[in-house]
Amino acid sequence: MTARTRRARPRSRDRGSASLEFLGMLPILLLIALAGVQLGLAAYTAAQAGTAARAAARMAALHDPPVSGSVAGTQAVSSWLQDGTRIGTTGDSGDSVRATATVEIPSVLPGLSPGSVTRTATMPREDDEGADE
Repeated sequence: MTARTRRARPRSRDRGSASLEFLGMLPILLLIALAGVQLGLAAYTAAQAGTAARAAARMAALHDPPVSGSVAGTQAVSSWLQDGTRIGTTGDSGDSVRATATVEIPSVLPGLSPGSVTRTATMPREDDEGADE
């Protein structure tokens, strides 16, 4: 009876290379993911700036508003964006009121400032004749 000897397979030099390739690509994948999140934050901030401008213009157009346009615009923004929100209204004597809202875009990475988004809205001024007497 002859014993079969087991031949050892030659070890491949490629062993573990997939793990190293993944580790090499990981920083790039993380940057792409962070860029996607930052883009989403910028889009959300732009929508919030539009909402703030419309709310501010709507309130400033009233004959006897309960709060100022800038307060209404700031309250219309999500609470975590309110610190970086600036609202201005113009057209105090015309037929319409224009409000401009500027909201700072939050950064995914600390120390980087992606800038701000500015949106403007115009609303017709409420007539004094339509006010309750």
